[in-house]
Amino acid sequence: MNEIPTKPYLLRALYEWCVDNGYTPHIAVRVDSRTQVPAEYVKNDEITLNVGPGAVHKLQMGNELIEFSARFGGVARQISVPVTNVYALYARETGHGMTFDLEPPGSALQAKAKAEAETSTAPSAVVQAPRTTPEPPRPGGGKPKPQLRRVK
Repeated sequence: MNEIPTKPYLLRALYEWCVDNGYTPHIAVRVDSRTQVPAEYVKNDEITLNVGPGAVHKLQMGNELIEFSARFGGVARQISVPVTNVYALYARETGHGMTFDLEPPGSALQAKAKAEAETSTAPSAVVQAPRTTPEPPRPGGGKPKPQLRRVK
């Protein structure tokens, strides 16, 4: 049996943490042919989506896909994002959250074949500790830079 990756579980946990603390969860997504988002809001093959309870309807955060409907410019749209394309989930208000490495296109199949060939059961996800050096104050009190953790 193939092991389910930790990423969808971490995304759901971070989402809950944001909502429980009254923050607005956002996901940063790499857009490709498997991603269903409004093309007019995509920049450099990326989009950031507000997935807070007040912004989305029927949010489903599964192990393979994140799906919901949301309004863009007053028009309801159905959104579908592969979990593998999400590279960050963070709280808009504080910037706290986590980043994730993205696999190059096609590497998911290669990684699956490699995993099946290996007999080791060692965990593959490593969470790095957050930065401990505080960021210097921004001139004019600008928006804080997200403080994210990377998962490999």
